[in-house]
Amino acid sequence: MKTFHPLFIVLILASCTSINAPQSPARTPQPDTNTPQFSLGAGFRYSSYGPSYNPGADYWASVGEQMAAKFPNAKPAAIWIVGGLDGEGTYLSFGCEADDPNIHCGYADANEETLTLFEAKGFEVWLQVEPGNASVDELIDIVLGQYKHHPSVVGFGIDVEWYKSTSRPQGQPITDEEAKRWVAAVRKHNPEYQLFLKHWEIDWMPPAERDGILFVDDSQQFDSLGEMVSEFRYWGETFAPAPVGFQYGYPTDKVWWQELQDPPKDIGRALLENIPNTRGLFWVDFTVFDIFPPK
Repeated sequence: MKTFHPLFIVLILASCTSINAPQSPARTPQPDTNTPQFSLGAGFRYSSYGPSYNPGADYWASVGEQMAAKFPNAKPAAIWIVGGLDGEGTYLSFGCEADDPNIHCGYADANEETLTLFEAKGFEVWLQVEPGNASVDELIDIVLGQYKHHPSVVGFGIDVEWYKSTSRPQGQPITDEEAKRWVAAVRKHNPEYQLFLKHWEIDWMPPAERDGILFVDDSQQFDSLGEMVSEFRYWGETFAPAPVGFQYGYPTDKVWWQELQDPPKDIGRALLENIPNTRGLFWVDFTVFDIFPPK
């Protein structure tokens, strides 16, 4: 199994008490430029298998907007899974051509309409794959080649628990060389794009490579909010000053989060108060209907 904090600037007034010395003017210290500041994206994680059915683009846009409204200055955000585990590789939910036989292409585009709506709503979207044994390098080029015309897209994500794993969610640790190569491949499509890597084990993340990466923790099976915050805080501290994100709201934790007044908001605020480098908060689609019922 087992936040974005604004930079507080204190105004210091300095004065001289000697009658022979001139009074020193008030000075405002400049922000510490070594302290990273991140815009916060708050929304949800979507997969074709998470919810019992897909209510459509308007529903998901509403969920993102409702989630973002719970946190000051947050933008609606989504982890949108376009490549799900399929046999030894991944199935992409749009038409494509691939050299790798482990990359299986769909017959129709299941994402275009939704991504178009998201950009009209000011979303930021991470396009994620569950690669299995498929080539991540080729997946980056296919996925971003298909969707980089959408201003809402901010990066490409890999669910590491399904990297080189096809029978159980374990994955293979990512090396620094792999992470650096994938970041470069993502930036070839847009210099502003980032890579996200997702797992619950710190040792599955690259040991030293940090540039251009969002580190997402999707741990679950906590006994309490306090236990979740403690574990997630350690994740944030480990990768600081790099940005981190969190998926939460799993059914295994529902026994305690259902007692909160506003689970997405209460959990999110607790994380933001304890983890200054938080960049993303994502409610999982397995319980999204419990919190955001479709109309």
